[in-house]
Amino acid sequence: METYEAMKEPVLKVGIEDKVEPSKALVFGLQHVLAMFGATVTVPLVVGGAVNLSGSEIAMMIQAVLLAMGIATLLQTTIGSRYPIVQGSSFAFIPGLIAIGSSLGMAAVQGALIVGGLIEAAIGWLGIIGKVRKLFTPLVTGVTITLIGFSLADVAVKNFFNFYADPAGETIVRSTLVALITFLTTVFVALKGRGSLKAVPVVIGAVVGYLVSVPLGLVDFGLVESLPAVSVPKPLPWGQPVFDTTAIVLLLFAFMVSIIESVGDYHAIAAVTGSEITEERIARGIGSEGLACSIAGLLGACGTTSYSENIGVVALTKVGSRHVVQVGAVILIFLSLLPKFTGILASMPAPVLGGLTLALYGMISVTGLRLIKEKVEFNDRNTLILAAALIAGLGAPQLPPEFLEQFPKLVASILESGMAVGALTAIILDRLL
Repeated sequence: METYEAMKEPVLKVGIEDKVEPSKALVFGLQHVLAMFGATVTVPLVVGGAVNLSGSEIAMMIQAVLLAMGIATLLQTTIGSRYPIVQGSSFAFIPGLIAIGSSLGMAAVQGALIVGGLIEAAIGWLGIIGKVRKLFTPLVTGVTITLIGFSLADVAVKNFFNFYADPAGETIVRSTLVALITFLTTVFVALKGRGSLKAVPVVIGAVVGYLVSVPLGLVDFGLVESLPAVSVPKPLPWGQPVFDTTAIVLLLFAFMVSIIESVGDYHAIAAVTGSEITEERIARGIGSEGLACSIAGLLGACGTTSYSENIGVVALTKVGSRHVVQVGAVILIFLSLLPKFTGILASMPAPVLGGLTLALYGMISVTGLRLIKEKVEFNDRNTLILAAALIAGLGAPQLPPEFLEQFPKLVASILESGMAVGALTAIILDRLL
């Protein structure tokens, strides 16, 4: 993960501890919500679709995610790093959540998030973060991030052609048209957009794709009509948590990736705001993220991480007040109380998600490859580690289920995760060679 040195001179119009008048704070806070909204909502939509949740269950999960991310952001800006950092759903958790949810159920997802979050909190608050960071060199981190994107490739393509909802392919022409329009809109806005539009290509792509889907008969509004106008998300929506060792270990690799990403973001926001970066701030930040992940597990949501998109918003606007970010967190919590709103999101057709994530997941892999290119020397040793880790991470998930049954359950679950296999391979070889 890239490291940023804090700038010596102030670079903000509004400092981290500065207050902003309510009307402006609301506008700035809403801007932060818009910047992170598309990616945050995409995670429960993708996971829910892949594990065959019903529309109402996906809507419930989105409600939980919005509430959990609002709480996570408040924790980060108060007892955490106290930087103007927004917390959102982490893409690093998607492969693990899908694998656990599909095989063991959502109750096991809850249990893995609760325990994993407590472990992450301990890594932060007990000062273990320094030792963990040493394991994740740029080579290891680059391989792991690259494999996250690769492991999601089949999910993106299946959504693109509406495979999960229509495996017989009866809607393939309409689905492909919607996915293409969504993809092209997202790419066009990302490359050609100006001003604030350029910051929200996922949101615009989703809106356009959704509107095109309506006349093509791919949207069912029955779910929206059946949901109440206002309700409070309830704890443990998937039942009593199941604390499965295999699920917990599998998700720990996602937690490790999230930790490294967040540490990089802490350095980035320190540079953008011209503030000091200390081990204490990093430790508090990781501790609060872990606590937030446990809360997310209790609420039936997804894992959380710091959002680089919102650091870009701070850099663009020069408004670094953490109080503004807290207003954004309150907006997220307010939105979580509106089931009909989450129902609209849950009714978003899979081809729209496919169009959005075709490039989005690819960008995750490109980010990992760019990190390797910029931070890793391509000598014989590093090239060998990179080659072995990538092939192991890509190949292990291709093992047939009947073969994996011959392994202990924990080993089989790790082998099903390309990210876990690649990370372990890179870490071991990086330590030994």
